[in-house]
Amino acid sequence: MIPWVLVVAVTAAALAPARGAEPESNPPPLVGASDIPQGKAMRLAARPRLTDRQRAEWAARLRELYAEAPDRWPQAVVDSSVQAVELGPLPDVPHPAGNPSSKQKAELGKLLFFDPRLSGSGQIACATCHDPELGWADGRSTSFGHARQPLRRNASALLNVGLATPLFWDGRAASLEEQVMAVLTNPAEMRGEPADMERTLAAVPEYRERFRDVFGDDVITFDEVAKALAAFERTIVGGRSRFDAFLKGDREVLSDSALIGLHLFRTEAGCMNCHHGPTLSDGRLHDLGLSYYGRRYEDLGRYHVTDQAGDVGRFRTPSLRNVTATKPYMHNGLFPLAGVLSMYNAGMPTLRRGSAHADDPLFPTKSPLLKPLGLNRQDLEDLEAFLTTLEEPALRIRPDVPE
Repeated sequence: MIPWVLVVAVTAAALAPARGAEPESNPPPLVGASDIPQGKAMRLAARPRLTDRQRAEWAARLRELYAEAPDRWPQAVVDSSVQAVELGPLPDVPHPAGNPSSKQKAELGKLLFFDPRLSGSGQIACATCHDPELGWADGRSTSFGHARQPLRRNASALLNVGLATPLFWDGRAASLEEQVMAVLTNPAEMRGEPADMERTLAAVPEYRERFRDVFGDDVITFDEVAKALAAFERTIVGGRSRFDAFLKGDREVLSDSALIGLHLFRTEAGCMNCHHGPTLSDGRLHDLGLSYYGRRYEDLGRYHVTDQAGDVGRFRTPSLRNVTATKPYMHNGLFPLAGVLSMYNAGMPTLRRGSAHADDPLFPTKSPLLKPLGLNRQDLEDLEAFLTTLEEPALRIRPDVPE
């Protein structure tokens, strides 16, 4: 997401070194949104577009600045309350002591992931809503659950899920094992019964053998099912995008538009207030003004977990890796990418208290990180160009599920 902004236009001429001068390691400091008087409704006009010549010069300057390792890139611009972590390659996925990894366990988990017999109907597998050919999501606004009932939220993509915490849009799960159990037994989702799963799997000779090899016991338990699935999900990792190639030293893999978009992402657009670090997510929950409070599509987010008024409308920041392969977007799946960028450019919706809500303790408060950006159409296109570089090669995984 793009929740904070520098409001001044930055032209290539303003940041380019004088002819013959040594290039600066960082552009000069810029005027920030924090310098604008607070409490006034503002709608920023789009800043001027660069000319073709200015744009070419600016792209060439950025290629010099971003030829260095990420820790020597121009300083990211974030709100003073944010401790941003620089963008970078993905680290190794940690495995909990209570569920150590093994190749055999992950392979067992992969078979279970694609097996619809875990569901109450026998028709829904984990892969139904998290299809590797669809970026480990399902391409729908919201998924269908048990008996094809529409679910309330968009299916989160599972790429790099082993690096994410907490889990779910509302952050209600602290581990993948907990997340797996919640989905398998949710009556609106897979509607599975632990005892039924154990009996069904125990009736399949190959599963009995695989569970014995992995867990050393002839008795298949629901806890072991969850551990195997979580072990597989921790192997769903990226790192093959164009941006990863750029991080590894291929500085020509990004187009001029994508490179300008990367710089916008890290500076004027303020995206790194929430989308930073190797996964491009801060792992925190924010109110973006999209709770639809008191209207159709209302979803109070984290509040349904904590019953704390301050959590109304707060949702977890998703990773932006592979984002262009996992449309539509937001917790309700109502928006295309261009629409999301336009909303952030406008500062996102701001609910105004009317007389009916004057004393409403649950009235949502949008994150203060969200402010109008004043970006022009070319800026938004450049941001989208950068986001496309985070896309991973498509995968087709169709294991032979045991009969």
